[in-house]
Amino acid sequence: MHEIVIVGSLNMDLVVQVNDMPLPGETIPGGDLQTICGGKGANQAVAAGRIAGKAAMVGRVGNDAFGTRLLESLNHAHVDTAYVSRDTAATGTAVILVDSRGENSIVISPGANGQVTEIDLDAADGVLKNARFVLTQFELPMPVIQALIKRMHSFEGKLILNPAPYRPIAPEFLAMVDFFVPNETEAEKFSGVHVADMDSAQQACRVLLDMGIQNVIVTLGAKGALLANPHGIQHIPGVKVNPVDTTAAGDTFIGAFAAAMVRKFSLEDAVCYANCAGAIAVTRFGAQTSIPAAEEVDALYARQ
Repeated sequence: MHEIVIVGSLNMDLVVQVNDMPLPGETIPGGDLQTICGGKGANQAVAAGRIAGKAAMVGRVGNDAFGTRLLESLNHAHVDTAYVSRDTAATGTAVILVDSRGENSIVISPGANGQVTEIDLDAADGVLKNARFVLTQFELPMPVIQALIKRMHSFEGKLILNPAPYRPIAPEFLAMVDFFVPNETEAEKFSGVHVADMDSAQQACRVLLDMGIQNVIVTLGAKGALLANPHGIQHIPGVKVNPVDTTAAGDTFIGAFAAAMVRKFSLEDAVCYANCAGAIAVTRFGAQTSIPAAEEVDALYARQ
């Protein structure tokens, strides 16, 4: 059985590099169009598979060339795709602009991701029940996410929820989450606390813990991450690098965090390790093309 299972989206990223983001109504020149395997769920699966050596993916792709490429990318990263169905809908896509500072702007077309139902969870029930960590995000239909949260609450494994992109969800579901991993913007929207600095980020963590979440990890980009639980709030510093493209940095962090926990790291060390993985990812272009192997992350972690 698989210790790490990812329930989530699989997208083909259609990427164009630009000097600056276009203004409304503006037409600008860009680089050549690139097609790169992505999707928050698949990215996290690739990160977990490359670093832990084994993972499983639950989701849907279209019965098209993009779907085939996504499955091949997952298999190459040691991810079991037996629980990924082929759908009559087109494979999900993401249209991404990346500017000269490495920042991105993304539009998602869900495609087959929007066709995932509880039937997919039922088909993967055995692997979900025996997993140590199950990862999910908000790029699937919300009824599926809610059903997964309820299901995992009755299983022994831990659920890691990455609430991206932001969508509202009832507080009772958040109270069932073992690890809640938002970025600063998502932490602000869920907590109602304007996150402008480290103090306000910590206040947002306190509000989220009061909702009943066991562990909150707020990713802070280059500043690292905050780890919060009933024992306190700790800032885990980031690793200084020259960013090229921030696409999939958060996904890399989450997949690496799960892999580190499977490898028996402490919570603090797992967040530090995940920071290292995310730092490597931002120095490379693309989503799954930027995700490092375990040996690379191990080497950077050893130097911290």
